[in-house]
Amino acid sequence: MKTNLKEKAINLRKQGLTYSEILRQVPVAKSTLSLWLRSVGLSKKQEQKLTKKKLVAARRGGARKREIRIAKTRGIFQEVAKDIKSLSERELFLIGVALYWAEGHKEKENRPGSGVQFSNSDFKMIRLFLNWLVFTCQISRERISFNLFIHRNSENRISKVLDFWVHETGFPITSFQKIYYKKHNPKTKRKNIGDLYYGVLRVRVSKSSDLVRRIAGWVEAINCRVV
Repeated sequence: MKTNLKEKAINLRKQGLTYSEILRQVPVAKSTLSLWLRSVGLSKKQEQKLTKKKLVAARRGGARKREIRIAKTRGIFQEVAKDIKSLSERELFLIGVALYWAEGHKEKENRPGSGVQFSNSDFKMIRLFLNWLVFTCQISRERISFNLFIHRNSENRISKVLDFWVHETGFPITSFQKIYYKKHNPKTKRKNIGDLYYGVLRVRVSKSSDLVRRIAGWVEAINCRVV
């Protein structure tokens, strides 16, 4: 019986079937199958067929893993949503201070008098910070402007990028003052490329050196309470 199974396995392999496909028809251990097929040569066409099958299987497996990950993430989001029912003014105030502590421009000894500058590529974080400025700090919208930093290879889609930021911030195009293009490096391995790349937006507030100092004071006060 084993001789018949071995012959069948060899014939199936010569037809270009993978080990997994052969094992469905030949009920033996994979180690046994490997031993039987060790000396079985394949034509170039058969090797290409096997390679194509492996790629298809890998993509199918990758797609399935992605579906599982997305479903799991969605479930986690739904589960933890109940932990954030609403935000009080006090909570929004502290969140804004912490955001600026992490991502905002700080006043330097050698550059006193610098104003509020907050940079990020996450549009949700930008929106939250803008709400903090307008509703918590009572900064008028007229005092807020933006600079955009983006790689040179996105220059041909800059109108789309600006439309995106106008939509997400709720500010008019006239609030966007300057665009700074970063030098494109074709050898880069960075992932922030393509149609979903919108650069880094810097929020600026005019005449805000005192606000920078107030934020620094709030940060220091929080740090003292924690320590």
